[in-house]
Amino acid sequence: MKKTLRFDHRLHLSNQLYAYAETLSSNPSELLKELERETHLKTLAPQMLSGTLQGQILRMVSLIQNPRRILEIGTFTGYATLCLADGLHQDGELHTIEVNEELEWLIQKYIRQSEWRSSINLHIGDAAEIIPTLDGPFDLIFLDAGKHDYITHYELAMKKAAPKALILADNVLWSGKVLNENPDADTRMVLEFNAHLRQDPRVDTVLLPIRDGIMVARVRPQN
Repeated sequence: MKKTLRFDHRLHLSNQLYAYAETLSSNPSELLKELERETHLKTLAPQMLSGTLQGQILRMVSLIQNPRRILEIGTFTGYATLCLADGLHQDGELHTIEVNEELEWLIQKYIRQSEWRSSINLHIGDAAEIIPTLDGPFDLIFLDAGKHDYITHYELAMKKAAPKALILADNVLWSGKVLNENPDADTRMVLEFNAHLRQDPRVDTVLLPIRDGIMVARVRPQN
Protein backbone atom coordinates (compact mmCIF):
# COMPACT_ATOMS: atom_id res chain seq x y z
CA MET A 1 0.00 0.00 0.00
CA LYS A 2 2.81 2.41 0.84
CA LYS A 3 4.44 1.83 -2.54
CA THR A 4 1.15 2.54 -4.32
CA LEU A 5 0.61 5.76 -2.41
CA ARG A 6 4.14 6.91 -3.05
CA PHE A 7 3.81 6.19 -6.77
CA ASP A 8 0.49 8.04 -6.97
CA HIS A 9 1.96 11.03 -5.15
CA ARG A 10 4.92 11.23 -7.50
CA LEU A 11 2.70 10.90 -10.56
CA HIS A 12 0.43 13.67 -9.27
CA LEU A 13 3.43 15.88 -8.57
CA SER A 14 4.75 15.22 -12.06
CA ASN A 15 1.43 16.29 -13.56
CA GLN A 16 1.45 19.43 -11.42
CA LEU A 17 4.96 20.31 -12.56
CA TYR A 18 3.99 19.67 -16.16
CA ALA A 19 1.03 22.04 -15.81
CA TYR A 20 3.30 24.62 -14.15
CA ALA A 21 5.73 24.40 -17.06
CA GLU A 22 2.85 25.03 -19.46
CA THR A 23 1.80 28.18 -17.59
CA LEU A 24 5.31 29.61 -18.00
CA SER A 25 5.50 28.77 -21.70
CA SER A 26 4.13 30.87 -24.54
CA ASN A 27 0.44 30.31 -25.18
CA PRO A 28 -0.54 28.37 -28.30
CA SER A 29 -2.28 30.39 -30.97
CA GLU A 30 -6.06 30.45 -31.24
CA LEU A 31 -5.71 28.39 -34.42
CA LEU A 32 -3.83 25.68 -32.51
CA LYS A 33 -6.41 25.72 -29.73
CA GLU A 34 -9.19 25.23 -32.26
CA LEU A 35 -7.29 22.43 -33.98
CA GLU A 36 -6.80 20.68 -30.64
CA ARG A 37 -10.53 20.93 -29.88
CA GLU A 38 -11.52 19.57 -33.27
CA THR A 39 -8.97 16.77 -33.06
CA HIS A 40 -10.55 15.60 -29.80
CA LEU A 41 -14.02 15.82 -31.29
CA LYS A 42 -13.41 14.15 -34.63
CA THR A 43 -10.58 11.62 -34.36
CA LEU A 44 -10.40 8.24 -32.67
CA ALA A 45 -6.97 8.73 -31.10
CA PRO A 46 -6.67 12.41 -30.09
CA GLN A 47 -3.86 11.53 -27.69
CA MET A 48 -1.61 11.31 -30.75
CA LEU A 49 -1.72 15.10 -31.00
CA SER A 50 1.33 16.93 -29.70
CA GLY A 51 0.48 18.54 -26.38
CA THR A 52 0.77 22.23 -25.59
CA LEU A 53 4.20 22.00 -23.98
CA GLN A 54 5.64 19.70 -26.63
CA GLY A 55 4.19 21.89 -29.36
CA GLN A 56 5.88 24.94 -27.89
CA ILE A 57 9.17 23.06 -27.64
CA LEU A 58 8.96 22.14 -31.32
CA ARG A 59 8.11 25.74 -32.12
CA MET A 60 11.04 27.03 -30.07
CA VAL A 61 13.49 24.64 -31.75
CA SER A 62 12.28 25.84 -35.13
CA LEU A 63 12.42 29.51 -34.12
CA ILE A 64 16.00 29.10 -32.92
CA GLN A 65 17.10 27.24 -36.02
CA ASN A 66 15.08 29.29 -38.52
CA PRO A 67 15.24 26.43 -41.06
CA ARG A 68 14.79 26.90 -44.77
CA ARG A 69 13.45 23.37 -45.21
CA ILE A 70 11.58 21.18 -42.72
CA LEU A 71 10.53 17.55 -43.16
CA GLU A 72 7.82 16.07 -40.92
CA ILE A 73 7.01 12.37 -41.14
CA GLY A 74 3.62 11.71 -39.54
CA THR A 75 1.30 14.71 -39.70
CA PHE A 76 -1.76 13.36 -37.84
CA THR A 77 -4.00 16.48 -37.76
CA GLY A 78 -1.22 19.02 -38.24
CA TYR A 79 -0.69 20.46 -34.74
CA ALA A 80 3.07 19.89 -34.74
CA THR A 81 3.17 20.98 -38.38
CA LEU A 82 1.91 24.45 -37.51
CA CYS A 83 4.25 24.68 -34.51
CA LEU A 84 7.25 23.80 -36.66
CA ALA A 85 6.18 26.17 -39.43
CA ASP A 86 6.31 29.12 -37.02
CA GLY A 87 10.10 29.11 -37.20
CA LEU A 88 10.44 28.75 -40.97
CA HIS A 89 12.75 31.12 -42.80
CA GLN A 90 10.72 33.72 -44.71
CA ASP A 91 11.35 31.89 -47.97
CA GLY A 92 11.36 28.42 -46.39
CA GLU A 93 9.12 25.44 -46.98
CA LEU A 94 7.83 22.52 -44.94
CA HIS A 95 7.02 19.08 -46.32
CA THR A 96 4.80 16.90 -44.15
CA ILE A 97 3.77 13.30 -44.86
CA GLU A 98 0.64 11.53 -43.57
CA VAL A 99 -0.34 7.97 -44.49
CA ASN A 100 -3.99 8.24 -43.41
CA GLU A 101 -5.90 9.83 -46.29
CA GLU A 102 -9.00 10.21 -44.11
CA LEU A 103 -7.23 12.99 -42.19
CA GLU A 104 -6.39 15.05 -45.26
CA TRP A 105 -9.48 17.27 -45.05
CA LEU A 106 -8.77 18.20 -41.43
CA ILE A 107 -5.09 18.87 -42.03
CA GLN A 108 -5.81 21.00 -45.08
CA LYS A 109 -8.50 22.94 -43.23
CA TYR A 110 -5.97 24.27 -40.74
CA ILE A 111 -3.11 24.66 -43.19
CA ARG A 112 -5.33 26.95 -45.26
CA GLN A 113 -6.00 29.10 -42.18
CA SER A 114 -2.31 29.34 -41.30
CA GLU A 115 -0.09 32.24 -42.30
CA TRP A 116 2.30 29.57 -43.64
CA ARG A 117 -0.28 28.01 -45.99
CA SER A 118 1.80 28.78 -49.09
CA SER A 119 4.90 27.24 -47.47
CA ILE A 120 3.43 23.94 -46.24
CA ASN A 121 3.28 20.98 -48.63
CA LEU A 122 1.14 18.04 -47.53
CA HIS A 123 1.88 14.60 -48.99
CA ILE A 124 -0.59 11.76 -48.45
CA GLY A 125 0.87 8.27 -48.76
CA ASP A 126 3.71 5.99 -47.73
CA ALA A 127 6.63 7.99 -46.35
CA ALA A 128 9.12 5.36 -47.49
CA GLU A 129 8.02 6.04 -51.08
CA ILE A 130 7.63 9.81 -50.74
CA ILE A 131 10.85 10.80 -48.93
CA PRO A 132 13.17 9.77 -51.81
CA THR A 133 11.18 12.01 -54.20
CA LEU A 134 11.65 15.17 -52.11
CA ASP A 135 14.38 17.68 -52.77
CA GLY A 136 16.69 18.22 -49.83
CA PRO A 137 18.57 19.12 -47.89
CA PHE A 138 16.37 19.52 -44.80
CA ASP A 139 17.58 21.52 -41.81
CA LEU A 140 14.97 20.18 -39.38
CA ILE A 141 13.34 16.73 -39.45
CA PHE A 142 10.57 15.48 -37.15
CA LEU A 143 9.75 11.76 -36.99
CA ASP A 144 6.32 10.91 -35.59
CA ALA A 145 4.89 8.14 -37.76
CA GLY A 146 4.61 4.37 -37.25
CA LYS A 147 7.26 3.16 -34.81
CA HIS A 148 7.88 -0.03 -36.81
CA ASP A 149 9.08 2.23 -39.63
CA TYR A 150 11.21 4.57 -37.52
CA ILE A 151 14.59 3.19 -38.54
CA THR A 152 13.57 3.06 -42.21
CA HIS A 153 12.28 6.65 -42.10
CA TYR A 154 15.34 7.80 -40.20
CA GLU A 155 17.76 6.33 -42.70
CA LEU A 156 15.84 7.78 -45.63
CA ALA A 157 15.70 11.16 -43.92
CA MET A 158 19.43 11.09 -43.17
CA LYS A 159 20.07 10.96 -46.92
CA LYS A 160 18.19 14.26 -47.18
CA ALA A 161 19.61 15.91 -44.05
CA ALA A 162 21.73 19.03 -44.24
CA PRO A 163 25.03 19.25 -42.34
CA LYS A 164 24.22 20.13 -38.70
CA ALA A 165 20.54 19.30 -39.27
CA LEU A 166 18.41 18.48 -36.24
CA ILE A 167 16.35 15.28 -36.24
CA LEU A 168 13.66 14.92 -33.58
CA ALA A 169 11.80 11.66 -32.93
CA ASP A 170 8.67 11.46 -30.77
CA ASN A 171 7.40 8.69 -28.43
CA VAL A 172 10.82 7.22 -27.70
CA LEU A 173 9.86 6.39 -24.09
CA TRP A 174 6.72 4.56 -25.28
CA SER A 175 4.65 5.28 -22.17
CA GLY A 176 7.50 4.02 -19.98
CA LYS A 177 7.41 0.56 -21.54
CA VAL A 178 11.06 0.90 -22.58
CA LEU A 179 11.90 -0.10 -18.98
CA ASN A 180 9.87 -3.32 -19.06
CA GLU A 181 11.91 -6.47 -18.47
CA ASN A 182 9.88 -8.35 -21.09
CA PRO A 183 9.00 -5.74 -23.73
CA ASP A 184 6.34 -6.45 -26.32
CA ALA A 185 7.00 -6.25 -30.06
CA ASP A 186 6.17 -2.55 -30.37
CA THR A 187 8.38 -1.65 -27.44
CA ARG A 188 11.25 -3.68 -28.88
CA MET A 189 11.02 -1.64 -32.07
CA VAL A 190 11.30 1.60 -30.07
CA LEU A 191 14.24 0.21 -28.11
CA GLU A 192 15.93 -0.83 -31.34
CA PHE A 193 15.43 2.64 -32.80
CA ASN A 194 16.81 4.36 -29.69
CA ALA A 195 19.88 2.11 -29.74
CA HIS A 196 20.28 2.67 -33.48
CA LEU A 197 20.57 6.43 -33.01
CA ARG A 198 22.76 6.17 -29.94
CA GLN A 199 25.21 4.02 -31.88
CA ASP A 200 25.11 6.08 -35.08
CA PRO A 201 28.48 7.85 -35.49
CA ARG A 202 26.89 10.42 -37.82
CA VAL A 203 24.92 12.13 -35.04
CA ASP A 204 25.08 13.40 -31.48
CA THR A 205 22.01 12.54 -29.41
CA VAL A 206 20.11 13.50 -26.28
CA LEU A 207 16.83 11.99 -25.08
CA LEU A 208 14.50 14.55 -23.52
CA PRO A 209 12.01 13.04 -21.00
CA ILE A 210 9.22 15.36 -22.15
CA ARG A 211 5.70 13.95 -22.52
CA ASP A 212 6.38 10.55 -24.14
CA GLY A 213 10.04 11.27 -24.82
CA ILE A 214 11.74 13.19 -27.64
CA MET A 215 15.03 12.01 -29.08
CA VAL A 216 17.10 14.87 -30.47
CA ALA A 217 19.89 14.06 -32.90
CA ARG A 218 22.24 16.60 -34.50
CA VAL A 219 23.96 15.59 -37.69
CA ARG A 220 27.69 15.92 -37.31
CA PRO A 221 29.35 18.04 -40.00
CA GLN A 222 31.48 16.08 -42.42
CA ASN A 223 35.24 16.47 -42.00
